[in-house]
Amino acid sequence: MIPETMRQELQDRISSAITNREAAVDVMKALQTHYGWLTDEAVVEAAGLLGLSPLQVEELATFYEMIYRRPVGRYVIHVCDSISCWSMGGESLLRQIAGLLKVTVGATTPDGLFTLLPCCCLGNCGQAPAMMIGNSIYGGVTSLEKATDILHQHRRNT
Repeated sequence: MIPETMRQELQDRISSAITNREAAVDVMKALQTHYGWLTDEAVVEAAGLLGLSPLQVEELATFYEMIYRRPVGRYVIHVCDSISCWSMGGESLLRQIAGLLKVTVGATTPDGLFTLLPCCCLGNCGQAPAMMIGNSIYGGVTSLEKATDILHQHRRNT
């Protein structure tokens, strides 16, 4: 259950939107931040706030790849696999990070710190290959050394 202050903030967001559905992603992201992922309880809460059915919220949630319907690590690493990033070594970057973390793509490290996911596009084509951790985008991640430094930065921040 979300705190009353958060509920009021979300209701304010919804009321300022042209339609409730327009505010759905904001509501899901806020609930995801609160719970760590979009739990079944959060889907029902979002539906109630938005005046939608839980199925409608589920449909929206599964459409957006940055809405997580299962538990994820504290930091979610998205490695871009668009054509620009792929052609500049994005696929290799994804494999290298998986090796560094000793996980398969889609998995979370045993300490719960990192989840590694491919991403359709990060909109950083001019600095391919790109990756994103949380809300931070890193471009030109062409070496294992740079990827390692980025991961170490996040480990130190915990």
